[in-house]
Amino acid sequence: MMARKKAILLPLKERLNMNYATIKYNDISNGPGIRTSLFVSGCTHHCKGCFNSIAWDFDYGEPFDKRVEDEIIASLKQSHIKGITLLGGEPFEPQNQGPLVELTDRIRKELPNKDIWCFSGYTIEEMISGKLSEVDTTMKLLKNIDVLVDGKFVEELKSLMLKFKGSSNQRTIMVKETLERNEIVLWDK
Repeated sequence: MMARKKAILLPLKERLNMNYATIKYNDISNGPGIRTSLFVSGCTHHCKGCFNSIAWDFDYGEPFDKRVEDEIIASLKQSHIKGITLLGGEPFEPQNQGPLVELTDRIRKELPNKDIWCFSGYTIEEMISGKLSEVDTTMKLLKNIDVLVDGKFVEELKSLMLKFKGSSNQRTIMVKETLERNEIVLWDK
């Protein structure tokens, strides 16, 4: 088993900027409705059969900066855009959490009617446990997300019949309801 990189435990404002692999505007594949999808760079899962293995490298792509964040916010202001989807790479890698907290905080403040989806190879239980990064940062990001598709992609469990996920081990979770009830509440629309 490969050793996981040690989490970077810097305060939110002192974290290094993340890179992003691509942004898809008017995306209809990564959540309901028409969305803006941000594919972050960096992933230590290295799932066999990953559709986006090029984004495993934390240095791949372009720097995520204020200009890019402003472009995403502008795209979300369009009335036909339902929300944003965060995927990658891995949004919950410690290096990516700080910038994504800042982005999702801004979306919650400026565009409260837009929903936020996230795809992660980590499970919600791993996120809550504090094993990924400082608990405070992970929980800030998690609490900004409406729907989380969690769990690693498992090629042997791949199915094209699944809605918004790649393998049958993955769950589509309503985050707010799950945290309030302290039990997994699945999205079933």
